[in-house]
Amino acid sequence: LTFSNRIKLIKPSSTMALTSKANEMRQNGEDVIVLTVGEPDFDTPQYIKDAAKIAIDQGMTKYTSVDGTVDLKQSIINKFKQENNLHYEMDEIIVSAGCKQSIFNLLQVLIDDGDEVIIPQPYWVSYADMVVYSGGKPVLLETQYDENFEIDPDQLEKLINDKTKLFMLNSPNNPSGKYFGSKLLGQLGKVLEKYKQVYISSDDIYEHIHWHKEKFQNMVNVCPNLKDRTIVLNGVSKAYSMTGWRIGYAAGNREVIKKMKTLQSQSTSCASSISQAAACAALSSECQELPIMTAEYKKRHDYVVSELNKISGVTCKETDGTFYVFPSFIKYIENSKTIDSDRDLALHLLNVAKVAVVPGSAFGTDGHIRISIAIDINTLKEAMKRLSDAL
Repeated sequence: LTFSNRIKLIKPSSTMALTSKANEMRQNGEDVIVLTVGEPDFDTPQYIKDAAKIAIDQGMTKYTSVDGTVDLKQSIINKFKQENNLHYEMDEIIVSAGCKQSIFNLLQVLIDDGDEVIIPQPYWVSYADMVVYSGGKPVLLETQYDENFEIDPDQLEKLINDKTKLFMLNSPNNPSGKYFGSKLLGQLGKVLEKYKQVYISSDDIYEHIHWHKEKFQNMVNVCPNLKDRTIVLNGVSKAYSMTGWRIGYAAGNREVIKKMKTLQSQSTSCASSISQAAACAALSSECQELPIMTAEYKKRHDYVVSELNKISGVTCKETDGTFYVFPSFIKYIENSKTIDSDRDLALHLLNVAKVAVVPGSAFGTDGHIRISIAIDINTLKEAMKRLSDAL
């Protein structure tokens, strides 16, 4: 059996692979705590589920337009206007089966063979492989944990050349929880303004899971003259605890959106009609559960950060948002006689502590692990005890 060269270029998602391994151990009777998946443990709010039930009862079970229903696209436009002070038209919006599909589609229509895509480290695991699959070359922009993963605008400019086509930014960031504030965005924007061939993708999926003192801002807010070159990506999965509903969306240059629609018409077509109705309700009404969930994530964050910093050789900085922490185990690994890498460490914790985590190397940053705090506090307490004992 011979496979395509394209599929040989990429590897399975590390988070999914480790989650599958942990679930397999669970099925075999082992008591494993899974801290790998970026999935809220809260149920989808009732008013959203009710909207889906109404849609089913009203027979809204047919194909929709490839780029989404008029109602949902209007809700997205209203969301951008009311929450972000950004203005888009109908033909500047596309709805997909999750934010992940929107990112994939964007790369497929924008990146050609040999194009370079600048990605700050650490980065969400799928970014680099998606770029490679599209024929592009990921160019990693190194950041330092000691500097809280701040991006150096001068370093960004040094990486830009005639082949650079896209700069990918995710804020708050998965896995680090880093929020890139308006001051830095302004500095990065001044660099990017000079290079007209470079587009920007602004992955805002964790926009609402955010406790930085500054109100959430993205590149278009800070540098409105870059709006035509910036594709804003978002969805309902994280904020509204709707991961399984699979609704994401993108907003930006109408010609780019048009090409994404063409690609989607030949791949998945429209997203689920019922999920679109649910997402429309999520975005159109005030979600009273949202601040409650975010406050709970912050509470868990504070506890886990405190516990990790008690372990010799481990450093865990406070984050600005998301439901992850990304502690450094560099000193621990250096001092260990049996653990040589973050991958060894993740396997050790899985086999000995029965706690599943993701090695930082999967996100382009060695010596760290990503821990999901999207799980109840009592389970987190048990996980931290096991992790501490195993180390």
